[in-house]
Parts: sequence; C-alpha cells; structure tokens
Amino acid sequence: MAAMASIRSVTRPRGRGAVDADAAHGPLVTVVIPHYNYGAFLPTAVQSALTQDGVRVEVIVVDDRSTDGSLDTARALAADDARITLVEHDINLRHIATYNDGLSRARGDYVVLLSADDALAPGALARAVSVMVAHPEVVLVYGRVEWFDDDLPAPSGGKATTTVWTGRDWIRLLSRRGRNAIVNPEVVMRRDAFIAAGAYDAELTHSADMYLWLRAAARGSIGRVNGPTQAYYRDHGANMHVQDYGGVLDDTIAVRRTFEKFFAADGSLLRRPGALERRARRSVAREALVRGVSLIHQGAPADALHGLRDFAVDTDAGVRRTATWWWSGFTLGSVAHPWRRRLIGGVERLRWSIRWQLLDRRGR
Repeated sequence: MAAMASIRSVTRPRGRGAVDADAAHGPLVTVVIPHYNYGAFLPTAVQSALTQDGVRVEVIVVDDRSTDGSLDTARALAADDARITLVEHDINLRHIATYNDGLSRARGDYVVLLSADDALAPGALARAVSVMVAHPEVVLVYGRVEWFDDDLPAPSGGKATTTVWTGRDWIRLLSRRGRNAIVNPEVVMRRDAFIAAGAYDAELTHSADMYLWLRAAARGSIGRVNGPTQAYYRDHGANMHVQDYGGVLDDTIAVRRTFEKFFAADGSLLRRPGALERRARRSVAREALVRGVSLIHQGAPADALHGLRDFAVDTDAGVRRTATWWWSGFTLGSVAHPWRRRLIGGVERLRWSIRWQLLDRRGR
C-alpha cells in the first residue's frame, strides 16, 4: 500500500436526482468497482449496485488511470448520485493495488468487489446479507453466476436456499476440487473479515481472490445462496480467464502456489493440515490433466497435454496411479486415432456439463 501517496480521491458533488443513502433502510454494503478503460461497461455495473433492494449501498469507483476517455463516464456517474465516490489514480497501479485501495475506503459492514464489466443480479445483496445476519459465524457468501456477452440476461427465478459450511469443510471441498470455486462478482464479505484476512495479496497476481477466500475460511464459515443468480460475469474476450495451453499452465501453477502459501501460513493452524495439503496437491495435479484433455478435445497439439502431464507429476507423483492419468494417456493416442477423438469429445462434453451443473446448483 506504499503507493497510496500517489493517489488522489475525488468525491463528486451531489447531482440532480441523487438519493441520500442515509435516508434508506437496511445494512450498508460497499460495492467497490475497479475501473480501467471500461467506460462502455461501467454504467451497467454501477446501476446494478445502486438498484439493489433491502440494503443501503455506497459505490466506490476506482479509476486506475484510464487512457481512453472512460474517466469522463465515471465522473458523470459520480456527479449524478451522491452514493458514488470516485477515486482517480494519478498513476496506473494495476489490479491488486486498485482492489485494495477501493476496499480500504469502505464504510459498510459488508463489502463487494465488482469488476466494471460485470454486474450484480437484482436482490443479490439482500440475499447474501440475510445469510450473514442469520449466521453470525459466516464471513463470506457467494452464489450462482451467469455468464453473458452483451445485454444482461433476465433474472433467474427459483426459491433461494442456503448452504453453510464450516471453514475447514469448505477448505476441504476446495482442496478436493483443485481449482477456485468462485468467479468473483458474486462474493459478499464482512468488512471486518476482509480486514482480518489481510486484503488481496500482491504476490499472487492471478489467484489473489482464491487466497483471500481460503484465508477467510480459516477464520469463519462460508455460505452460499442456491437458486437465483447472484451475479453476471461478462465474457467479452478481454477477461483474464484462460483458454490456451500457456494460460492453463499459468493458471494451474498459480493455484498450486496459492495452496502452498496458504498451508504454510493460515492453513497450518487447521486440524490435520498435512492431509488437506496432500489432497490439494493431488487435486491440482488431476485438474491439470483434466484441463489438458479438454485442450486436446478442442484441437490443441499433443505437446499441450505432455506439458500438463509433466506439471501434474511434479505436483504429485502419485497422480500416475489414478484413472485420470490413464485417461490423459488414452487421449494422447487420439491425435493418431480419429475414433478416439470422437469418443473423448463425447465424454468431455458430458464431463463438463456435469461439472457446470454441480457448480451452478450447489457451488461444488
């Protein structure tokens, strides 16, 4: 946070038609929206926060020295509603410092980090906050995310139900998955839990969010809203998610590093941390193989899977005794056998369909 000396905060004056947040009822939720050259998307994100029912909302837009005129859009939004604070960076600090800067200014009992190209679903904040009110031990709540690429989809229906895990149980669940369980915009967190967890870690540029969730779970329970959509994640080709071999390898390396750092610190205080870490390493190794097979199914060269197999063995040598290892070897043969490629394609479509259904419905 040493770079804060080069930041200036600008709170735009109350605009015409602005709403006094103190006149509303309900708990105060701070929605931090980091922003860099996303002026075309920013109004959707801001309005999705300001139109939430059942809670009071303050929005903090942090512009990280936009270069395309997007700052003018942010200034116009701030001038029109007193609930919006605009922070303008004098220099580009990149995403982690921008996240922490905005969250350090939050006044609400609950905080949300919402990317400028994403959006909250109607009623999402009230649903998440209600879980934490009913369960004081819960420090973080997430839920269903719907992907979109243009206009926001219609809100999904369905009765909202709640799942609550103890922190250790949720960490065990994540260790079994070997990957992040949360996209990001759907998370509502207690502000004091965020402070206790130590904010976003600048050393983990690709997985700082996952590390934060793990540290939060080491301090309290985790909740999930099942049923209605909690947030929308925009897929427009410029997101930081990965689709090719280099990106998949970087992503799996980041996940392994996140587990290693967690179990060397907060995770070491859990009951039987060694067993959890071994489970996590095996899961990361298997996840690398699963994603490598998926790449081959999508037409990537065999070298992509060879590289991920090497990574998997380096992560956990015992992965060679699993069915996933055998399946990845069978997949390598599909490069020379078209019938294998067709079989693998069918299995992979079924596998990912089941995965997404479990993730969508139960967060698993």
